[in-house]
Amino acid sequence: MKTSDFYFDLPEDQIAQDPLEDRSASRLLVLDKETGAYEHTVFKKITDYLHPGDCLVLNNTKVIPARLYGAKKGTGARIEILLLKRREHDVWETLVKPGKKAKPGTRLEFGDGLLTGEVIGIVDEGNRLIQFSYEGIFEEILDRLGQMPLPPYITHELKDKNRYQTVYAKYDGSAAAPTAGLHFTPELLRQVEEMGVAIAEVTLHVGLGTFRPVKAEDVSDHHMHSEFYQITERAADIINRTKESGGRVICVGTTSCRTIESAADEIGQIRPCSGWTDIFIYPGYRFKVLDGLITNFHLPESTLLMLVSALAGREHVLAAYEEAVRAGYRFFSFGDAMLIEQDIFAV
Repeated sequence: MKTSDFYFDLPEDQIAQDPLEDRSASRLLVLDKETGAYEHTVFKKITDYLHPGDCLVLNNTKVIPARLYGAKKGTGARIEILLLKRREHDVWETLVKPGKKAKPGTRLEFGDGLLTGEVIGIVDEGNRLIQFSYEGIFEEILDRLGQMPLPPYITHELKDKNRYQTVYAKYDGSAAAPTAGLHFTPELLRQVEEMGVAIAEVTLHVGLGTFRPVKAEDVSDHHMHSEFYQITERAADIINRTKESGGRVICVGTTSCRTIESAADEIGQIRPCSGWTDIFIYPGYRFKVLDGLITNFHLPESTLLMLVSALAGREHVLAAYEEAVRAGYRFFSFGDAMLIEQDIFAV
């Protein structure tokens, strides 16, 4: 299977630059994963497609303000850093621009010296390990100096940092938001629970590897970067009980999907666990737990589009994307959403 099999044309003006004022006012394309049939609605009507006894799986990770602008000590040369992964207490794996100016031993400063760092190593694909030094609490300094790591296709300034967080975000650690969850409001989640749909919260700290371009011609040659995940006993119990009672497990976002599929055994049982996953889901994959998926519209030739195609079939997904383009849907992180399930017209 070729990476080019997942290409589609998208007009630039359909890339969403700003979040809607009302999170739940985004449009929703509902796709039947078996037949390819679809219909249009709005996200706040997601409850029309859920059943009592179903389970929504949410990724409760929290995006950190991971983009830092600073300078090299001595020369004052401007430098940009993106925090990717905490290796130890004050050692982070980072993406540095320009990377050529960040050789081991290079010393950096941010916020007039409020935060300093030293490049102590180079790891996969040129990422730098940086040892940070500071007085006080790192998270408070980062909140003061850092910026939200918006994707490069978003060129507008984000006025409210919280709009790149889900309303249920709890645990710091992500370099990107699990964007399918951005459509939920506290009121909509209450409606979901009141109708008898269970909520299971898992954690996967989203790294940039999820969004890394697929450069291999053959999809199977692509390697995913690992990301940390955790599933509590409570979450595992909720998901397992849902399956045992005949309910559907519907993941909110590809990160929630990758989390539960990583933790499931061969018969689809979830166990409480934590660790690192580099699972790569593309057509041919057999889902062990997931029944349905709420997701945004993804970039052409991306691993996320491949995951969605594994669930609903490449032809069905690309036809739905063509319809979304024709109908003027907003794409990517701040864009509209899809619900992929089965028998949508029987609900």
